[in-house]
Amino acid sequence: MSGLMKPAPPSERTCREIEVRGVVQGVGFRPFVWRLAHELHLDGSVVNRAGRVQIEVAGPAAALDEFAVRLQSDAPPRAKVEHVIVCDGTLDPGPGSGFTIAESQGGASGERLFPPDIATCEDCRLELADPTDRRYRYPFVNCTNCGPRATIIEDLPYDRARTSMRSFPMCAACEAEYIDPSNRRFHAEPIACPDCGPQLAFRRPGDAAPAARREAALTAAIADLRDGRIVAVKGLGGYHLACDATDVAAVGRLRDRKHRWAKPLAVMVADLEAARRVASLTPQEEALLTSPARPIVLVERVAVRHDAGALADGVVSAEPGRAAELNRRIGLFLPYTPLHHLLLEGVGRPVVLTSGNLSDEPLATDDAEALERLAGIADSFLSHDREIRARYDDSVTRVVDGRESVIRRGRGYSPEPLSLPIATPRHVLAVGAELKHTFTLARGSRASVAPHTGDLEDLLTYQAFEMNLSHLSRLLEIEPEYVAHDLHPGYLSTQYATRHFPESRQIGVQHHHAHVASAAAEAGLVGEFIGVAFDGLGMGDDGTFWGGEVLAANLAGFRRVGRFGRAPMPGGALAVKKPYRMALGYILAAEPFGQDEWLDPELTRAFVDRLDPRELDVVRVQLARGLNAPLASSAGRLFDAAASLLGIRDVAEYEGQAAIELELIAGEGSGEALPFGLERRDGLIVYDPRPTLRALLEARAVGSSAASLAGRFQQTIAEVTRRLCDEARKSTGLDIVVLSGGVFQNQWLSTSLVRSLARDGFEVHTNHQVPANDGGISYGQAAVAAARLAAAS
Repeated sequence: MSGLMKPAPPSERTCREIEVRGVVQGVGFRPFVWRLAHELHLDGSVVNRAGRVQIEVAGPAAALDEFAVRLQSDAPPRAKVEHVIVCDGTLDPGPGSGFTIAESQGGASGERLFPPDIATCEDCRLELADPTDRRYRYPFVNCTNCGPRATIIEDLPYDRARTSMRSFPMCAACEAEYIDPSNRRFHAEPIACPDCGPQLAFRRPGDAAPAARREAALTAAIADLRDGRIVAVKGLGGYHLACDATDVAAVGRLRDRKHRWAKPLAVMVADLEAARRVASLTPQEEALLTSPARPIVLVERVAVRHDAGALADGVVSAEPGRAAELNRRIGLFLPYTPLHHLLLEGVGRPVVLTSGNLSDEPLATDDAEALERLAGIADSFLSHDREIRARYDDSVTRVVDGRESVIRRGRGYSPEPLSLPIATPRHVLAVGAELKHTFTLARGSRASVAPHTGDLEDLLTYQAFEMNLSHLSRLLEIEPEYVAHDLHPGYLSTQYATRHFPESRQIGVQHHHAHVASAAAEAGLVGEFIGVAFDGLGMGDDGTFWGGEVLAANLAGFRRVGRFGRAPMPGGALAVKKPYRMALGYILAAEPFGQDEWLDPELTRAFVDRLDPRELDVVRVQLARGLNAPLASSAGRLFDAAASLLGIRDVAEYEGQAAIELELIAGEGSGEALPFGLERRDGLIVYDPRPTLRALLEARAVGSSAASLAGRFQQTIAEVTRRLCDEARKSTGLDIVVLSGGVFQNQWLSTSLVRSLARDGFEVHTNHQVPANDGGISYGQAAVAAARLAAAS
């Protein structure tokens, strides 16, 4: 709390002007101020003005002091009070004149903040279940403590007239609650009831009009789910596809129709007790599951059950016989809207609730669009007539070593801003990378990371990116002056940057520098550190693909001090989809190049024999002639190669699948590290993975299990990383290590390295608020751009 005031005797009446900054719109802050003022018998008024709360208040000095302190200490749960600025006031409305809430006002401001959507609070849930309440079983019950926010806002300040609720005039009963300061719906902008608010509608594909509305629509959707059908359900930030998670056939149909043949499916359960029957939960995981954000939480699944009511194996894996070895984790979440509560109660079983799209497409939000795009997947549609103003997919998170680690940042998290350790003097747009795409808008010391868009590889996703950017930049009143982008010229995000900004306003940021900058910025680092970036691929500044990098860096720049050994990727992107090609790249042409074959052919015979001979011939020609076989120093691709050599995964349905399954099969096992090489090449310390792969094949040949060798491979990568960091410390004198990149979503590797590097005397930082994968790239780009612009100003 800061201020400019003259001290006054405790009992002397005085006037003060107070400004509260932070996330104070859409969280019930003005009603909270009104109640606090009345409790302390103060006079005055409160108003939302240009994104901030401004208060004129008068009363005894002691009461005003307490009032200012409690504005921060007693604030509503979803508010984030950053500054309370107190100054002497000039206007005293007079003793006993009362305290009022004034109409919100627009105007120029250095900040415009608004909260994410908030899960249904306990008070509203109880009303939903109370037959005597007028909102009994009403799917859109909400109050100042819960309900839609970011997904319905059209403009700020946050008032009903600037949301999609403006289409629903309040009835007399709702208006009475809205204007009653003692009611928890006092100035709750999405307030509604069955008489005046949004309503459900049910239809089947091809129906010209809804077949049922209101309660009948809900009943029809529940009946479809219980009968094994797939229902498209309109949620807060888009449509979901739902089916009975215990119905093997229904889960299989959903996978087939959605073209989601490999990735696990998220499951919604009715409450925490139901979650405990499915998973072994830690207190931190239970806290995340029940938090106002209600993310999907990756948790350890309990032993597989095959009794009635057990989850279908297809929830975890669509491959027969593999669910047992790939069932360790499951994505669970709890109902976060009244409609979810009613659906789960009616179905009486866990429900698969996955994004309403075909794989790799953006989430469907518009009703007509959903009917067109999802008609081939859903057997029926449960929609409503409240428009979705912004697309927000569900957030995905987990607990690593006792702390939250976000995997996908979306509903419930975005667009709450993150801090930048070095403030940007100019407005910046950071356009991110390509996979798991996000963008970031930065002004001053704030960076607003937009929700997950998807993989920016097709027209629909690109259009979704442009729509989200237009909407969020207008809400935040940020007109970007500079753009930060990846170095890869083929990324659609890079092409957007070069097409919409002059070259003098473009800031190219190397992919792996952005990764480590994202974790460093989260930690508030402004000095130098050792950055370890392990991922699948990113364009290096030497024209090759990087992905196993050790950098000496700060936010503004970096130099490369170490890397993984390089190997060609036969077929380029095809080697990502076919890990066996990556394995062949290492076997036949790993660095150092031009040497004789480094493996006894007998060791690779079992591996080679299971490949198509024609495919093998094609790869040999590509490698011999250097045709579409780019070099990569990638940790992620090395994991792919190891997974293929161990027989875990030869062909991947999605990026990183082979590496993920290697981790799952390894379990908590590690064992003795395999041999590896470290040597100096061109001034860099380089990990030579050939001894590791040779030992892997030798152990496999004498009968070691794939699971034990997967654990030993992970242990090897951990030991290699420790050695690389130690060598980097010797050459740079730095003892702060930052770990980032998609490979560090390997929970065992991340946890093991944080602990072992700390024992080695390093201060270690990882991502927590933004993903370590490419979903965090845009935030890292924004941090780099801010540091460079600040240095140049």
